[in-house]
Amino acid sequence: MEVGEYIRNLRKNEELLLRELASGLSIDQAILSKIERGERKATKEQISAISDYFQIKDDELKILWLSDRVIYELKDEEQLADKVLRVSEERIKYGKS
Repeated sequence: MEVGEYIRNLRKNEELLLRELASGLSIDQAILSKIERGERKATKEQISAISDYFQIKDDELKILWLSDRVIYELKDEEQLADKVLRVSEERIKYGKS
C-alpha cells in the first residue's frame, strides 16, 4: 500500500472530509488531495504531522513513506534493485554511508 492510499484510509476511517484533515494539518486541501492520489510526495514534516493527528506511531507511516521513496528511485533500475537493496542494507548495518 502506498502512503497516500494509507492516509486516505485513515481519513475515511475517521469519517473526515479532505478539507477537515487539511485544515487540521494546516496544509492546502489541494496538496493533501494530491498526496492521497500519489501525485505529490509528502514531506517528512507532513508525515510526522499526520501521524500526530491520527495518534499513530510515527514509524508506521514513515516506513511507508520511505519505501515509496526507495521504489520511486529504483523504478527504472529494476534489474539492479535487489543488489542495491542488499548493498544498502549492509552499509546501514555496518554504519557506512
